[in-house]
Amino acid sequence: MKIIKLVCVLVFLTSANAAMAASKKVGILVFDGVLTSDVTAPLEVFGVASKLSWFADYDVVTISVSDSLQITTEEGLKLGVDTWIGKKPELDVLLVPSSYSMDPLLENKSLIQFIRTQAQHVEWMASNCSGAFLLAEAGVLDGKQATTWAGGESELQKNYSKVDVQFDTNVVVDGNIVTSNGSVVSYQAALTLLKLMTSERKANEVAETIQYARLSRQAF
Repeated sequence: MKIIKLVCVLVFLTSANAAMAASKKVGILVFDGVLTSDVTAPLEVFGVASKLSWFADYDVVTISVSDSLQITTEEGLKLGVDTWIGKKPELDVLLVPSSYSMDPLLENKSLIQFIRTQAQHVEWMASNCSGAFLLAEAGVLDGKQATTWAGGESELQKNYSKVDVQFDTNVVVDGNIVTSNGSVVSYQAALTLLKLMTSERKANEVAETIQYARLSRQAF
């Protein structure tokens, strides 16, 4: 009888852990032509974190702008997607990457509405590189400090006067929104966001796992 009870308890705990593992979601937008590091950096940071007990209740998912099952990055990497914006996934965090060709994305009304709607529900939002233009187009950055790719700050300020654009700054945090220069800085931005969501100690645990300090001394 004791063995049966123990088995039942183990089954219950396993089921509970499985349910907990899927209870929260970090969503990363993807689309053809997306800059690879804007996506792979947060995928690695939050993917590593999700394997640790203190972040196991988060799942990391890729969200396509279209209903395609696969996208190809600017650099030719093919990525499978978990869902798409048309399914209106429920998220706790939304990360918005960039492309060298932003106009089609900025003109995509469904995408802009998706970002605008998610902003009303998620706990955190983030962008890398010119992904900030999508957040600005959705009105998410109105009255907020933000940045974009290094050298693109003036264009962001010109196009979106309500945004308080910060120049020559890797990562900017304003409330629950994190914006960054993108590219390699995407790692610093992802670790910054992870620190805000958890703690500096836990973010450092992930940073050590991916050997961040061997390449960068930038604070996060």
